[in-house]
Amino acid sequence: MENHTTHISREELEEMKEAFNKIDLDNSGYVSDYELQDLFKEANLPLPGYKVREIVEQILTVGDRNKDGKISFEEFVSVFQELKDKEISKTFRKVINKKEGICAIGGMSDRSSEGTQHSYEEEEKVAFVNWINKALEADPDCKHLIPMDANSDRLFSAVGDGILLCKMINLSQPDTIDDRVINKRKLTPFTISENLNLALNSASAIGCTVVNIGAQDLKEGRHHLVLGLLWQIIKIGLFADIEITRNEALIALLREGEELEELLKLSPEDLLLRWVNYHLENAEYKKISNFSQDIKDSKAYFHLLDQIAPNGEGDDMRIEIDMAGFNEKYDLKRAECMLQQADKLGCKQFVTPLDVVSGNPKLNLAFVANLFNKYPALHKPNKEYDLTLLEGESREERTFRNWMNSQGVSPFVNHLYSDLTDGLVIFQLYEKVTVPVDWYHVNRPPYPQLGANMKKLENCNYAVELGKTKASFSLVGIGGQDLNDGNPTLTLALIWQLMRRYTLKVLSDLGDGSKVTDEIIIKWVNVTLANAKKKSSITSFKDKCICTSLPVIDLIDAIVPNAIRYELVKQTEFSDIDKLNNAKYAISVARKIGTRVYALPEDLVEVKPKMVMTVFACLMGKGLKKV
Repeated sequence: MENHTTHISREELEEMKEAFNKIDLDNSGYVSDYELQDLFKEANLPLPGYKVREIVEQILTVGDRNKDGKISFEEFVSVFQELKDKEISKTFRKVINKKEGICAIGGMSDRSSEGTQHSYEEEEKVAFVNWINKALEADPDCKHLIPMDANSDRLFSAVGDGILLCKMINLSQPDTIDDRVINKRKLTPFTISENLNLALNSASAIGCTVVNIGAQDLKEGRHHLVLGLLWQIIKIGLFADIEITRNEALIALLREGEELEELLKLSPEDLLLRWVNYHLENAEYKKISNFSQDIKDSKAYFHLLDQIAPNGEGDDMRIEIDMAGFNEKYDLKRAECMLQQADKLGCKQFVTPLDVVSGNPKLNLAFVANLFNKYPALHKPNKEYDLTLLEGESREERTFRNWMNSQGVSPFVNHLYSDLTDGLVIFQLYEKVTVPVDWYHVNRPPYPQLGANMKKLENCNYAVELGKTKASFSLVGIGGQDLNDGNPTLTLALIWQLMRRYTLKVLSDLGDGSKVTDEIIIKWVNVTLANAKKKSSITSFKDKCICTSLPVIDLIDAIVPNAIRYELVKQTEFSDIDKLNNAKYAISVARKIGTRVYALPEDLVEVKPKMVMTVFACLMGKGLKKV
């Protein structure tokens, strides 16, 4: 791909190298992501913190697959060039199939969109539109939107009423949104805003980062924010089953001498890479190490398709992969031939030949994930393993993990315990609840080969110390070693107190910093219900009447009159299904009126006190804001 950037002089390059070496104290050839702001200052290009964070996120998605926070000099120079040449970057356009496309830096962060170093805006738009058209083609509520023309900008206006986003969230995580709550007819600016709030708060609840996205951004169809949010939603759906606890056949990817625990720690991206290499090894072809540079010639894809295509055993019809295109002279033509074979499997989605040849890592990752979901072609090994390890995360664990990811922590948390063992995510969460972290006391990656775990343990000790001294958390019997070991019970104890502090922070802010207790929330709930002449009340967050969700539903209606359609609510003689339906409705309406509720309907039905508290606390925050 042609590179349209200005020339950097030798003198400028030497100055940049000098600045880089000042920061790279151990002469490793890399700087930490945390040091990038200082590096830009040294290079006479001071940038605000938010801009540096965006740049770090863009770099790490391409050059740092292991997310160890290392940035090379070459990557720094590349970003520096594009920043210095901002105006040319804005006007530069590369032609894709006679269409105008953008290859620009900025706006596609790892946390907000799981993006790449460059945002291939045109290519991603086309890929997402085609995916959405197929996914929602039979949905009667989307007839006014589907099919969209992938070569137009229709996508950016189509998300504006919120319906499409709500539907895509439910495709990725079924039953996240109660369909009855979506406004579908005679839409007004107010009901559209409700839909967009519902979509954003529900996206947050399934682990999308929406910190810097508002309903107005979506209404205005801001390109990079729309694409970033859609990518997160689509990716969650694509990755849902790339998890050993949901797909035991992935045990086949264990390497010689490797324990199952090690495989369980891998991210979906790493599992996909291992899956591709498993089939390439069977085809006696060289392995790949990424979904960008290593797949540009399509040859690995040819072998992958040949390995996973049904061979006619069982009920599957045989699908023959024609390998003739493997020997095509030109990469683009070879990619076209490969995608013709992928089409035989019904898996041509997400990439065009140009996306393969240019090595768009995001779209190629989606292409491979879709292949895996349809044709994993794995068989559980004969060897017996301790299947108790495959029980999967609990509902509570998933809620905590989604909450952490929605806050934009880096790296992304795939596994609640193993991904917290160096304390870095916990430090970021402390800052979210205004507990000051002295980053000079934090060991940052890359960790040395010798003594890496000691550095992580030091972080965990500091995390516990902060919890006790600065946050005043109850951490009796919890030490840094427990976090470092990934002890589930003790790690959860800390994470719950962080989430509780986060939930109560908004109430503390509204109440001039006064401490908010459970008793204060319960009293406010009952007074609000009584003032609205509702029959419901609660005695505690364990009150059995909460299992019907009526106290939550009545409180919502007391805060926002007419938000509840009581004809949809079961009010007497509750079956288990009635309770669950009421809970689904309550949670979705709570999100629709603008509260960021992370609890699940089952938490209300089963009256889980911790999650119940967060629901009432969020509603109290909404109610106080209206005063």
